[in-house]
Amino acid sequence: MSIEVNNESGYEVDEAEFAALGRFVLDEMHVHAQTELSILFVDTEVMTELHIQWMDEPGPTDVLSFPMDELRPGRDGDVTPAGLLGDVVLCPEVAAAQAVTAGHSTVEEMLLLTTHGILHLLGYDHAEPEEEKEMFALQRKLLLTFLAGRPTR
Repeated sequence: MSIEVNNESGYEVDEAEFAALGRFVLDEMHVHAQTELSILFVDTEVMTELHIQWMDEPGPTDVLSFPMDELRPGRDGDVTPAGLLGDVVLCPEVAAAQAVTAGHSTVEEMLLLTTHGILHLLGYDHAEPEEEKEMFALQRKLLLTFLAGRPTR
């Protein structure tokens, strides 16, 4: 599995942790081991430009997902074909503000957003109440399982 993590945001980010999260989520979702994923951290200026260009909405947002090969989750014993999953772009500054409101750390918020972004790349959405319920439950399960398995800091 090729997971590329780049930090262009100016915030300190443990790139290895985000690569490990990406690997974990893709494994849990039965995505082929040769699938490629990119995770990019950007500043508010870049995120604002992307948000306007791709969503036609003003200001920065927390996370954007750019799917490539439109891969979908596999099943136990039946992984997806190999391919280019796409890009997850996060803005740590927006995540930091959201973390304060949510009552957890910026890192936890960014891990949540990364999981959320990967699920979007795999075709999950939350436009409808039933979709939101399914996606957010899966997102929570994946993140809590990942956090429970990581070494304590």
